[in-house]
Amino acid sequence: MPEIILKNISKRWGSFKAVSNLDLVIEDGAFITLLGPSGCGKTTTLRMIAGLETPTEGEITIDGKVVFSSEKGINISAAKRDVGFLFQNYALWPHMTVFQNIAFGLETLKWKKPEIEKRVQEMLETMQIVQFRDRYPAELSGGQQQRVAIARTLAPRPKVLFMDEPLSNLDAKLRGEMRTELKRLHKDTGSTFVYVTHDQLEAMTMATKICLMKDGFLQQYDPPLTVYTLPANRFVADFVGNPTMNFISGEVLSNNGSSAEVRILGEHFTYKASRDFTIQIGAATIGIRPEYLPISESGSLKGTAYSTLPAGMETTVKIKIADTLLSSVMFGSLDYKIDSDICFDIVGSNILLFDGEGKRVAAGTLSKVE
Repeated sequence: MPEIILKNISKRWGSFKAVSNLDLVIEDGAFITLLGPSGCGKTTTLRMIAGLETPTEGEITIDGKVVFSSEKGINISAAKRDVGFLFQNYALWPHMTVFQNIAFGLETLKWKKPEIEKRVQEMLETMQIVQFRDRYPAELSGGQQQRVAIARTLAPRPKVLFMDEPLSNLDAKLRGEMRTELKRLHKDTGSTFVYVTHDQLEAMTMATKICLMKDGFLQQYDPPLTVYTLPANRFVADFVGNPTMNFISGEVLSNNGSSAEVRILGEHFTYKASRDFTIQIGAATIGIRPEYLPISESGSLKGTAYSTLPAGMETTVKIKIADTLLSSVMFGSLDYKIDSDICFDIVGSNILLFDGEGKRVAAGTLSKVE
């Protein structure tokens, strides 16, 4: 499987810059998700790698071969990049059976009939749709059509499979099932997957690495759990995670090596990180994931239950302290009466400290000063 390298890739339409100076290395056999809000440049990036869009400047290399270079005047067409593309619209031929749809691309590539028969059968078995071989698309469910579209895309053995929000037309239950299937398919085929989504749950659950973008700029490129626990800035921290991270405005009173004295929620805390950091004295923000705010009768911090959202397996509790609302997630079938007193603590070693510009400067613990 190939390695994909993007060097200083930019895309402009007039004065509008969709992607700005993007550097990215997609390792062999990786499952990369391009994640971000609408208009952030993720689909444009995917289309430029695939050859469906021409970058304004930069260089793209696939499997050691330069497929685009603004400097060298190289721009190899999508058809010659040996890649597969799965769109949001499955685009199955309605007048062709499942077998014929999967075989269509192979016939276009002039494969011999015995080879086509063998390869289509392999894909039918891989996608677990053998029983639908002679059916037409209209006779299939959305999930079954999705499997046919994936089988058709993978049949010619492309080096890379590009997917642009392929699950967005499915209902929630089916999306969950297809996420499982796509992750398993990635493991079974060993192919390189590049996947566009605005759904952070899809990115978190399937990817080996997340490329998170905003306004055409790369914000962070790391494994999902790193993006979740150690976001590079407030935008990343806010975009990934549900419920979202709690951001508490506060003040840094002092900073010495790996520790700082901070004031938040009207209380004085000692912040301790695993390594030295530097932050200006003054306004700052503390970021705390909801699971780091456990509720208990012996909690050292006090608030009231603004609202509770029990969901069976877990309950999200909104805690009000003065004018601040915090989200806490408690696991189990729990409920709390609205406006009742709530006691809670701040726990965990990944409490984040952001500077005035929103950049993460440290991850550590918070201890209340008595």
